[in-house]
Amino acid sequence: MAEYRLEMRGVVKTFPGVRALDHVDFKLKPGSVHALMGENGAGKSTLMKCLFGIYKMDEGEILYEGKKVKIKDPLMALQLGIAMVHQELQPIVERSVAENIFVGRYPMKKALGFIPIVDHKKMYEDTDKLLKRVRMHFNPEQKLGSLSVSQMQSVEIAKAVSNDCRVLILDEPTSSLTENEVEALFRIIDDLKREGVSIIYISHKMDEILRISDEVTIMRDGKYIGTWDAKTLTTDTIITNMVGRKLENLYPPRECYATDEVVLDAQDFTSINPRSFRNVNFQLHKGEILGVGGLVGAQRTELMEGIFGIRAHAKGQLLYKGHPVKISRPRDAIKRGIALLTEDRRASGILGVLSVSDNVAVASLDKYLKFGIMLDDNRIEELVQSNVARLSIKTPSSKTQIQSLSGGNQQKVLISRWLANDPDVFILDEPTRGIDVGAKYEIYCIIAELAKQGKSIIMISSEMGELIGMSDRIMVMCDGRVTGFVSGEKATQENIMELATQFKAQEEA
Repeated sequence: MAEYRLEMRGVVKTFPGVRALDHVDFKLKPGSVHALMGENGAGKSTLMKCLFGIYKMDEGEILYEGKKVKIKDPLMALQLGIAMVHQELQPIVERSVAENIFVGRYPMKKALGFIPIVDHKKMYEDTDKLLKRVRMHFNPEQKLGSLSVSQMQSVEIAKAVSNDCRVLILDEPTSSLTENEVEALFRIIDDLKREGVSIIYISHKMDEILRISDEVTIMRDGKYIGTWDAKTLTTDTIITNMVGRKLENLYPPRECYATDEVVLDAQDFTSINPRSFRNVNFQLHKGEILGVGGLVGAQRTELMEGIFGIRAHAKGQLLYKGHPVKISRPRDAIKRGIALLTEDRRASGILGVLSVSDNVAVASLDKYLKFGIMLDDNRIEELVQSNVARLSIKTPSSKTQIQSLSGGNQQKVLISRWLANDPDVFILDEPTRGIDVGAKYEIYCIIAELAKQGKSIIMISSEMGELIGMSDRIMVMCDGRVTGFVSGEKATQENIMELATQFKAQEEA
């Protein structure tokens, strides 16, 4: 047996205006978990897409099981035993779990001796075996859309290992998972390791990397920096190698710019859906960063979508700057000066096939018209260039498709989209999800600067450290209710978790 199951040597990949991979090497041992780390834009996903046949390498070679191979497309990768679970899942939500797992390769039988039809019985039986292999026991016949994001991810893993997988690539697999779901994923990974499967694990979460990895490879600016035994690394050494410098602070210096002026006041705000948010009361002050904590299912996102007009509410009211307002659709919120950065930037944030310029200007096009009917391209370009400089957005040009940018830079483009409208209230739902430590700090600095300018921020986050490090005050929710408030200076993981697991609402402090 070869020492390495997989070797990538001298890989080069260039896109218009940028060299994404610059002679990168990567080696993967049999039955090991190999973490691939680096800032957003370092080239991790690009390297894996070259391995999986999504991108064609400009230079370099791949050795698989000791033999040189040319992987022309994902089908060829799958036939070799290489599978990839992408960060952005693409489920067919109206089809069954089994159909999603076997899409494109359904087991067939012949009706009347000559008519080929799908053998549903075999497909359901095989799916049941696969799900048990990854410790999931839901019904193979149920619609995929009825599952949670984490369960859909488990289906993707089952799909990946169903084809005699020998190399499994997991790209940010825990970005949408709860702590218990992460533990379940780690058990699956341990089982696969024992079966001899090699796993490439892309993540920005240091504690996960140090816990589950055997080896760690770090990339920076499209270049290979080095590979280490995971046991020899610390969080500080990983960060230093990722960003090329030592980060002294994970968060900007704490300064509170909140005033007594109430900008947004929710009173007995209740969803039309009885299983969603109910009887919510809170106030948001000018210049305040209000963190919103809670476990998955606490209805934090649903509450903010209700305030923004995406979801209907049955009772209660909103006061904006002291006046009752009716927000029944997002356009009403935008006119009032409220902005919403959504949780899933791929699904409901960026317009992937459009340019950076289009994505920045799309929410404020009515401000950039000539004669009331024509877009003023020169003024739009000035707006875009101003925001690119202001937020340090790394892009070859304003005409570059936004989907080719790193996650951190996509997030900055979405923030600049709302900055163009000059809102007074920013609702940020998981603003740093899937973003590396360096880009996170840049986003934190932007948030702090907005508060300094007198903007009011609501920040939903599932990261305790982020809530504690950035918030002036933290509102905690459980099962659709507000269970308590904690000042940022007094917040701890313990008192936040205590409130996040209570089911009785408390009055605002």
